[in-house]
Order: sequence, then structure tokens, then C-alpha cells
Amino acid sequence: MPRIPRPVAHAHILLVEPDEAARAILHTAASAFAHVESHGRFDTARARLDRGLFDFLVTNLRLNAYNALQLLHLRSPGPDAPRAIVYTDKRDPGLARQVQQAGAFYEIRERLPVSLGAYLYRTLPDRDRRDPAIPDRRGRLRGGRRCWDLHLVRQVH
Repeated sequence: MPRIPRPVAHAHILLVEPDEAARAILHTAASAFAHVESHGRFDTARARLDRGLFDFLVTNLRLNAYNALQLLHLRSPGPDAPRAIVYTDKRDPGLARQVQQAGAFYEIRERLPVSLGAYLYRTLPDRDRRDPAIPDRRGRLRGGRRCWDLHLVRQVH
């Protein structure tokens, strides 16, 4: 039975990031939208995923000796399984396809703090349909004179 997509208000997020500084930044960004429980180790995150009821699993693909694909396979199956967002430092179309095939959304770390609210408050499709071979240009300046004027205005503010 396909999962019915719905926006999640007051979401409960399990954040898994091994780097303390990056975890603190993402925890702060996600706390603006939801209740966040963050972990830096795979084993503690796995135990919480087994016991807790989360709306979202937000995890770095690289978890030292493990990776996020292993956590994705440990999610409880069914309509109550948490939606997952897997992020990496660099865009990698091959890994993005693997993440999408495992039923998760793929994101770049630098975009995650800005895009996290969209994941929580929009009705998401049942899977990530974006083509990982095509970079997302939203939020980037496209060039041209008007764009340069906009860039200068942003610097003033």
C-alpha cells in the first residue's frame, strides 16, 4: 500500500551526524522547525531508531565505519516508517541514485539547513524523483546584469 504523503507539523527528527560542529549547526537549523534528537554514532542512532517513533531520519551518508544506507534498511517498514533525508558533502549522482532507490531524499549538506523546512511543511511525493545527474540551480545566481545588481543588494543588507 503506498504511503499517503502529508506535511508534518511538529515533527520529531532523528539527526545522525558524526561531526560535532556540523551536528550543532544542523541541530540548530532543524530545531526551528521540529523537535530534534541528535546522535553522532551509528549504534546509538540505530538503537533510537528501533525504539523511537520519528517522522524523519536526517543522516549524513558517511557514518565512520557505517553508512546511512544501513540505517535506511533498519527503518520499520510500512506507512509509519520515518521519511529519510540523506545528505553528503559533495554531489555524487551514483550515491544519490542508491539513496533514492532505498526510499530516501538526497540533499547536499550546504543546502540542508535551508531546505529542511520545505521537507517538513510540504506534501512530499512517495519518493525522490529528482534526477541526481542534474544539479539543482535554485538559490544560485544565474548571471547577467540584473543578477549582479541583486548580488550587490544582498551584500549591502
